[in-house]
Amino acid sequence: MSLRLEGSLRRHPSTTQRRAHDFAHPSEVTFSRLLDLYEIRWVYEPTEFPLSWHPDGRPSAAFRPDFYLPDFGEFLELTTAEGRLATRKNAKIRRFRALYPEVALTLIGHRQFGELCERHRLQPNHPLAA
Repeated sequence: MSLRLEGSLRRHPSTTQRRAHDFAHPSEVTFSRLLDLYEIRWVYEPTEFPLSWHPDGRPSAAFRPDFYLPDFGEFLELTTAEGRLATRKNAKIRRFRALYPEVALTLIGHRQFGELCERHRLQPNHPLAA
């Protein structure tokens, strides 16, 4: 599988200006800033993976992981939903892993994200004032 990401790499915050509305959820802003803090290059939602198809071959459902870390060749999916609210996303992730076993994906769940924010003394949905 070829990922064409080179032209959309995010750089250190001093060279890239990001706005909160570029992200689907405030927790993603917080997480992107943490990646920047540790100088980890990332790309936001670069690739959509079809999960099911219409009879004519068009995708009917897809999964777009939140971040891609080009230096690690790995996708990250951040989920801040608790328990039963995460069920639909977890089903998509299971389907993704079944269809694309060669693609590295790490799920950062509600608890892990909360612990990461606590370690950095952040509110989980706080976008780290721009």
